[in-house]
Amino acid sequence: MALTDTAPTPRKERWSYQWKELHSEVITSGLCTGCAGCVISCPHDVIGYEHLPGAYRPFHLEEELGPDDCVHGQKGCTSCTRACPRFRMWEPEADMHLHGRTRRPDEMAGIYSDILLTRAADERVYETGQDGGLVSAILIWCLENDIIDGALVSGVESDGAGAGWKAVPMVATTAEEVLAGAGSRYTYSANTTAYDEARERGLERLALVGMSCQTSIAPVMWHRKAGKVSKPFKLNIGLLCSKSFDDALFDELFEVKYGLRREDIVKMNIKGVFQVWMRNGDYHEIDLKECHAWTRDGCHHCPDFAAEHADISTGGIGDATDWTLTIVRTELGRAVIDAMVADGAIETRPGDDDPGAVALLHKLARKSRERWPTWAESSVRVGLD
Repeated sequence: MALTDTAPTPRKERWSYQWKELHSEVITSGLCTGCAGCVISCPHDVIGYEHLPGAYRPFHLEEELGPDDCVHGQKGCTSCTRACPRFRMWEPEADMHLHGRTRRPDEMAGIYSDILLTRAADERVYETGQDGGLVSAILIWCLENDIIDGALVSGVESDGAGAGWKAVPMVATTAEEVLAGAGSRYTYSANTTAYDEARERGLERLALVGMSCQTSIAPVMWHRKAGKVSKPFKLNIGLLCSKSFDDALFDELFEVKYGLRREDIVKMNIKGVFQVWMRNGDYHEIDLKECHAWTRDGCHHCPDFAAEHADISTGGIGDATDWTLTIVRTELGRAVIDAMVADGAIETRPGDDDPGAVALLHKLARKSRERWPTWAESSVRVGLD
C-alpha cells in the first residue's frame, strides 16, 4: 500500500492564560474598558470592581501573589481571560462565533444584515424611552412573550450625592422596571455586574443592554468556552457609543461652571452638543469639547462605536430624532425585530430614509477604530490605512 504525504492536523493551543496575562496585557496597558466580564466570570470571587468616579475597573483581591498574579490562575483557572473582550484575538473570535466569518476591511461598523429606523408603537414606551424607545420596547416585548425572564440594564441612584443621574447596574423583570431605567445618562454603568443579583433571583434567561465593550463579552465567552457563566445570556442589545464620561462631569463642569445641579436635570442627549433639559423647563447646550477632559479612561482606546457583537445595535444619531437607528446583526436579532413588527409593538422605516445617520454611523465607527493602538492585536485595525 502506497504511503501518502499528509500533513498532521495542528493541535489547538491549550488556553492557559490567566489573571497575570490579563493584568499586564489589558488592565494596566490602557485597553481595559471596565466592562467587568472578568469579574462576573471569576468562580473564586477574587476579582473586585470599583464602580466609582476615576475608577470603573477590576482589581485583584487576594494578597498572596499581589495585584498582578493569581493563586487560582497558577493552578489552572483561566476564566477571566476567557471572558475578556479586549484580550488577544477577541474581535475575530466573536465574529466567528456569531457570523461564521471575520469582518471584512470595508465593514468598519461590524457585520450586519440590515439598518432600520424604528420606534416603539406604545405611546408610553415611546415617550419614556430615548430616541424612539426601541430598547425599552424590545425588553418589554421579550419579557411579556417569555423569551427572557430578566434584563441587565442601568438605572439611577435614588438617594445620596448621585441621586437622579448616577448610573448604576440593575436587574429589570417588569415593564415598570424597564421604563424606570429608560433614557441615556452618558456616564458609565457596568451593567454586567448585576449578573449575580439576577442569578440569586433565579433568573436563567437574560438580556444584556450595554455599551459595545459589554456586548462583546458573551460571544467572546461562548467562543472561548467560558462555561456556565455564559449560558444565561440570551439576547444582546448594544448601544452606539463613542465614549462615556466620568461621573465627576456633573459636579465639576455642569454645576460649577453652569449652575446645573444634577438633581434638577430631567433629560440629557447628545446631538453634536450636550443637550440638557431642566426641571423648571430650561434647556441648555454645552460644547462637547468642554466635556472631553472628563472622558472615562476606559474609552480612550475603545475601537467599537457600533456595538458590533450585539444581536441588535441601537442609537439616536442622525436627523430623525424620534426614531432609533437600528442595526440588525444576527439571526436572533432579525427574528425579534420581525416578530415585534408582526405584533405591532414597533414601527419601522428603511435606514436609507435618514442617509445622514447611516453615513455618520460609518464615520464614527471608523473614527473609533482608529483609537485602537498599533501595538495591540492587529486584527482590530483591519481596514485602516
